[in-house]
Amino acid sequence: MKTVLKHLHLWLSIPLSLVIVITCFTGAVLIFEREITDLAHRDILFVKEVGDEPLALDALVGMMEASLKQEVKISNITIDDNPSRSYKFALTKPEAMTIHVDQYSGKILGESNRLPLFTTTLRLHRFLLDSKPKGGGIHWGKMVVGISTLLMVIIVTTGAILWLPNNIKMLRSRIKISLRNGWHRFWYDLHVAGGIYATLVLLIIALTGLTWSFEWYRNGVKELFGVEHRGEGRAKKRISAEADSQYSDWEIAYQNVRSTAPKAYEYTIKESSVELKRSRLGNQRASDRYIFDGEGVITKVELYDNSSKEEKMQGWIYSLHVGSWGATITRLVWLLTSLLGATLPLTGYYLWIRRKVRKMKRDN
Repeated sequence: MKTVLKHLHLWLSIPLSLVIVITCFTGAVLIFEREITDLAHRDILFVKEVGDEPLALDALVGMMEASLKQEVKISNITIDDNPSRSYKFALTKPEAMTIHVDQYSGKILGESNRLPLFTTTLRLHRFLLDSKPKGGGIHWGKMVVGISTLLMVIIVTTGAILWLPNNIKMLRSRIKISLRNGWHRFWYDLHVAGGIYATLVLLIIALTGLTWSFEWYRNGVKELFGVEHRGEGRAKKRISAEADSQYSDWEIAYQNVRSTAPKAYEYTIKESSVELKRSRLGNQRASDRYIFDGEGVITKVELYDNSSKEEKMQGWIYSLHVGSWGATITRLVWLLTSLLGATLPLTGYYLWIRRKVRKMKRDN
């Protein structure tokens, strides 16, 4: 049985390993995107001096209009619980863009865009830089990544089975990575012991990542967990660029939510609702929604605890895939595992080529 698994592990790995290296490494790069972006755009994302109290939202909008010299329409405003982090305004007019504003002075700090590094990395991670055909057809980059991820599950599982030791002495040998017995022993241990250390997290990453690759897989996961597809879950009202929003009502609603709701680490204010994220642990897409009327009075509360199974599942799949469910600690584990996952195919190639070369020398 192990002979069959060994051949399956080997012959699936040889053609797919380079794709696995790319997806694991790019996934690792994306894990701490927010922190890297904060460093690169610190002058935009953070204010220079924290004041006593931030200005009201309608006052900030008025200052923005004066700076831009034209009327603005806003789809949402994101406010972080960190008083030094600037307010984020998503505009639909004069054009679609996201700008950051110093909430204490009203000064526009700049436009917020994803760093080109992460834009390219994400396309490489999901599509191998391929683009979706405009006229329809197969998205080959997405397909190759999806198939490679699916077969990676088999590669990782067969590797774990092959790792199983026959006795305690062998177990001790297979959980150590030797640093003193030469490069060959190091690469061998990194592949064997490193692979078993990474198995569980790599399987979580792969199995959750497949939900973005294949609709049949996504639907199968929903059926497995008894989730009935209901579209968007909680209704989300879309904002038109022509919406006649009263930002003073947004301010009243925001203050009402802050005074009545549990402490949150991020608030997103929209035309008729305030969404808040309460915890940095668990489902990172979990949010409570407070609906307000035209005068900023809260009329309805939609708690995450009462949301649909589908909405909860989608949030958990994302949080497990990127490792954000346990805050910084799990993200570090996911980072190290992804980097280790990227080395496994390379060490596997090394061991396979070395074995082939030695066999050729013996035959000659």
